[in-house]
This record gives sequence, C-alpha cells and structure tokens, in this order.
Amino acid sequence: MKPIIISADDFAQSAAIDTAIIALIQQKRLSATSCLTLSPRWSETAKLITPEIRQLADIGLHLDFTQFAQTARKPLGVLIIRSLLRSLSKKVITANIHQQLDQFEQALGAAPDYIDGHQHVHQLPQIRDALLEIVIKRYGTQLPWIRIAAPPVQFGFKGQVIGLLGSDALKKKAEALGLKCTTQLLGVYGFDGDIADYRANFEHWLNYAQHATPTHHIAFMCHPAIDSSDKQSDIDDPILNARIREYSFFENNDFVEILTRHNLSPGRGSDFL
Repeated sequence: MKPIIISADDFAQSAAIDTAIIALIQQKRLSATSCLTLSPRWSETAKLITPEIRQLADIGLHLDFTQFAQTARKPLGVLIIRSLLRSLSKKVITANIHQQLDQFEQALGAAPDYIDGHQHVHQLPQIRDALLEIVIKRYGTQLPWIRIAAPPVQFGFKGQVIGLLGSDALKKKAEALGLKCTTQLLGVYGFDGDIADYRANFEHWLNYAQHATPTHHIAFMCHPAIDSSDKQSDIDDPILNARIREYSFFENNDFVEILTRHNLSPGRGSDFL
C-alpha cells in the first residue's frame, strides 16, 4: 500500500470536531490532525491526545491568524491583502507564532510533528518567512514537516487561488532550510453537495494520489465533526453541515473500500517524508 497523509484540520475548535477526529484516529482512518492551540478549549481538549493517539497520528500546529488569535487576528481577506503589501507587523506575527508553539509544547510536552495553516495562512508573504525563521531557531535539527497547500490544477479554481498565495515560495524556502514538505494537497472543494458528491470527489482525489509519481508526497485534508445534539459551540461554524457529511463518509466502510481499491493507506508524514 502506498501511504497518503490524511489530516483533519481544526482540532480544538469544538467538542463535535474533537470527538470526530479522535474517533477516526482510533479507527486508523486519519494519520494526522492539526491543532488550534489558541482556542479556549485547547488546554482541556489536548488531554484527548494520549500516547496512544500520538502513536497513531502526527499531531501538528494549525497556525491561526483569523479565528482565535487576539492581537494578530484579522479577517482572511484583509490578512491576504496586507501580507501581499508586506504591511503586517513582523513583531506581531512573530509573537503570535511563538505563542501558538508555546501553547502546543506546554500542553503536549513536545514540538509539533508538522505545521500547516488555518485557511492556509502559513504560506502568505511575511507569515511564511517569520514561521520558517522561528522553526529553525526553535527546533534545530528536529524539524517539523510542512504541509504545502498546492492543490493540483485539475481540481478547480478555489485550489488554484490557495496555491497562488504562496505555496511554491514556502516549499522552496522550507526545503532550502532543510525542512521536509508535502508537495500537493487534496481535499479542497466548496463544502457543498451531499455525501454522494463527497464520495465522488474522494474517488477523484484518490485516483490522482494513486497515480502520482514517487516524488509527489500527497497530503489529504478533511474537516470532520460528529452530528451533536448540542450545536451551541458550532453556531458560528459556516461549514458545520459539510463537517458532519465528511464524518459520516469517513466512518463508513466505503472509505476503507475506496482506499484499498486505490492501493492507498493512511500514513504519517513523519514516517516517510
């Protein structure tokens, strides 16, 4: 079986998300999860990441500048424009990154296995430069791998916009500094449709991954959540329904059948990158 990183984003955003992610890791259907360490839930929900969970999946930092960050928080559109204009405060960027890494290490007693970005902010100008500088200084030779958000061109306009915001620049600079990186990201879609549509998308994504060359290290991104009767904590989650559909698909045997048919299995990036 060819390994593919299957990573769930947004751990610590809500109880519904955390429950789904832990369950899917235990079922060996996810091989990574990215954590929002500035979430008010983080210190408590990090306790769910037991030694058993850490054996089954890479645990990463989901670098945040748009949701729970305080002094650094900005709407995504504003953040993109200001980063492109190089008008963000380097001091604020640096402090925010250090704070999130500190929170991760304090809760889990270790550095993150990898780093990506909430809404892919880790690859924006200014932010990517500060991130790489900090990672090199903090971790020396024990470097986390970096998830590069570069969706293949055939999977739609949204993915191309994401990639053009800095994926190539981040990858080149990270690799020049000795960090290992994934090369492409699958799983980008409009969070629309029903579960049959998601299943069809999954087939297309895995067909691409199956036939990718050995130099392509694929990461697949998902956003599962259980269908909880208490949705109070998810009131401001615009993709909650998509999250519930994704979880329903991932816990179904169709997921395993499709993976097996494409000769793929969930793999930890720290094991093969």
